[in-house]
Amino acid sequence: MSGIGVIFDCDGTLVDSMGAWHEVDRTLAAEAGIALTKADTDAITTMSLDEASTYLHEQCGLGTSASAVKEMIFERMSAFYAHEVEARPGVLAFVQGLHARGVPMAVASSTPPDMLAICVERCGFAPYMKAVVSVDDLRTSKREPAVYDHARSFLGTDRAHTWGFEDAAYALDTLRAAGFRAGAIYDNDISGTRADLLARADFLIATWEDLTADEFLAKAGA
Repeated sequence: MSGIGVIFDCDGTLVDSMGAWHEVDRTLAAEAGIALTKADTDAITTMSLDEASTYLHEQCGLGTSASAVKEMIFERMSAFYAHEVEARPGVLAFVQGLHARGVPMAVASSTPPDMLAICVERCGFAPYMKAVVSVDDLRTSKREPAVYDHARSFLGTDRAHTWGFEDAAYALDTLRAAGFRAGAIYDNDISGTRADLLARADFLIATWEDLTADEFLAKAGA
């Protein structure tokens, strides 16, 4: 055993999906004759699906209700997770390496539970995770540490010995403020520039192919 635990974000960290999330917002808005601003996309990046649906309806005028917007997004993204989503290159080997070394792992995501379960199973992560949890399970967001603590409860580790891997600057802020260790992986500038991520994490990688399980454990002091 290494004495540490690892919690992975899903979208943009384990899987290549953030482009699809940004595109579905823009596409639905464009179909309704609405152009989202950078301020809109920046705000939505930090939100759960419920929050984003409410924002898109109330602030941007999309849909007949927030629940209608949520249903539209859910339908399109569910199809994406079931048939198109792929793991980021190198990450499954990294997860398998940690599993072989006895590191307990979990997923903590802002993706709704049904879609999240499909995604984790499709991309091959399910056998290696002690838990797969969504902010929706706790009616919270990653602006608070509750989802990380819930995932950590399945690992048997304390915050100081639990690492969170994230691609979003705001989520890294939450991890560090709560006393978790943090590794950052770059996905896109909407989630966080390389400079933004590096300022908030113990280290930054551009791709999972840049880091082996043994190299990570050496960084972690395990």
